[in-house]
Amino acid sequence: MQISDHKGIPGWHPDENRYNLMPYRRTAASGLKFPALSFGLWHNFGDCDDLHRARLTLRSAFDHGITHFDLANNYGPPYGSAEENFGKIFRKDFLSYRHELLISSKAGYDMWPGPYGRGGSKKYLLTSIEQSLKRTGLEYFDIFYHHCPDPETPLEETALALLQILRQGKAIYAGISNYDHEKMHTMQKLMQSGGSAVLVNQIKYSLLNRSPEKNVLAEAEKLGIAVMAFSPLAQGILTDRYLDGIPENSRAGKDYSYLKLDKQPENLERARKLAVIAGRRGQSLARMAVAWLLRNPGVTSVLIGASSPEQIKDNVRAVENISFSDAELSAIEAALTGI
Repeated sequence: MQISDHKGIPGWHPDENRYNLMPYRRTAASGLKFPALSFGLWHNFGDCDDLHRARLTLRSAFDHGITHFDLANNYGPPYGSAEENFGKIFRKDFLSYRHELLISSKAGYDMWPGPYGRGGSKKYLLTSIEQSLKRTGLEYFDIFYHHCPDPETPLEETALALLQILRQGKAIYAGISNYDHEKMHTMQKLMQSGGSAVLVNQIKYSLLNRSPEKNVLAEAEKLGIAVMAFSPLAQGILTDRYLDGIPENSRAGKDYSYLKLDKQPENLERARKLAVIAGRRGQSLARMAVAWLLRNPGVTSVLIGASSPEQIKDNVRAVENISFSDAELSAIEAALTGI
């Protein structure tokens, strides 16, 4: 990372009231509870980012009752650097709180060159978790996910890999990500036949991406699988920050950004209309977007990202009001479909 601790970061003890600030939801068929908001390290923890600010952001998340930190082997950039940088912060600030945290990582997308550097094979997944544990310095992950279905690997092999990881004690729970309802169903049956289960499916779900409502949410409930929604702000579109253009210092303005706002004029117009509704509710657009997801009992947790403690504080306020009137829900539908 660009900036290290020579700035003189102050000492820290977590807020004693942190568990009074965040609701916790049971994960479907398991006794485990997720915070309503989980924290993802996809962005802002790579070697091109600021370790000082990243460290303060993680502290703020825990201070506000966010107990779940979510990684993946290829988060960065470069690949692997988010896990390494998280490990540095963890050893400085969170080592004595390991028992209070849910820490997860994932493997599935490309990670290293050659035929074994991506997918769902036992070779890839077993190698990946070893590398991820080494980078983070952890003895185990609370949850280890298969990051995406692999059309070239039978789901039976992927399930065997996850079961082996659980038996070896390298993870406590198994998860999946980006699985549609049919593959989710098959994977759950395979895991159950091996004496375990899929705990959670991470899916992309937001006001601008309603596809999980077709089949995934209902099937997850039948299968006893928790649903964690990622990209709840559509990578920043559902915030007040881009309503009038792209600030120079924003993630959207960086060369390596996945977010290309100039290609999404219709979604930006939807966001402007939604911002008006949010204002009437006394919420920022980001808070309303998160609250809209949390109003659904089928969503166990919403995975947020943040580049500063201030963003954490703003997002956490979403849990203060997750109730919507029929009129508000109708206005939201009109804003989404009337373009």
